[in-house]
Amino acid sequence: MKSTTQSIPEILIYEMVAGQPIYYRGYKKYLKGTRQLEELMGSSLLQSLIISRLVFLLQLKIDKDYEVLTNELGIQFGKNSWRAADIAIIKATDMEAYGIDNKYLKFAPEVVIEIDTKAELKEIKNPLGYYHEKTDQFLKFGVTKVIWIFTESKKVMVAEKNKSWQTSDWKDTVEIINGIDVKIKDLIKKRK
Repeated sequence: MKSTTQSIPEILIYEMVAGQPIYYRGYKKYLKGTRQLEELMGSSLLQSLIISRLVFLLQLKIDKDYEVLTNELGIQFGKNSWRAADIAIIKATDMEAYGIDNKYLKFAPEVVIEIDTKAELKEIKNPLGYYHEKTDQFLKFGVTKVIWIFTESKKVMVAEKNKSWQTSDWKDTVEIINGIDVKIKDLIKKRK
């Protein structure tokens, strides 16, 4: 008897935790032929706007000692264990030390920013636990700060090593790194 995991194409795996796949949200519709692969992997207009403007803001303001990476960057924790990041801020010296290759990142970024998730949470016992587990995994790996931006609830959660996690509204100021602050509400306003 074939296991369900073996019959699901690898391309539908969004993340892998200790050898257990986490699939893209809606992957079963793809398997039934009612969704295209691009529909599973794509971002909404609001998610894309937030990511684009955050990256632009960071590129303008961040110190040259850092690089801003995006596009669901794969971060490898170990064999068969990796997560995806919407935006990662890494030290340029770390990138130089490890080299630039066509593989997942094997060192901890300084900051990871996530906008919602593309994970199929219906198959996870505690969907809220997904966010906490992923955040904890990033922090244990060495990430200094993890920022979650939630489009449905219009909330921002900031988790830092050895500090209490904070949740605020889009109207509140959030420090990304080294005094670079943002209000998500202002970030998505129409440009003048």
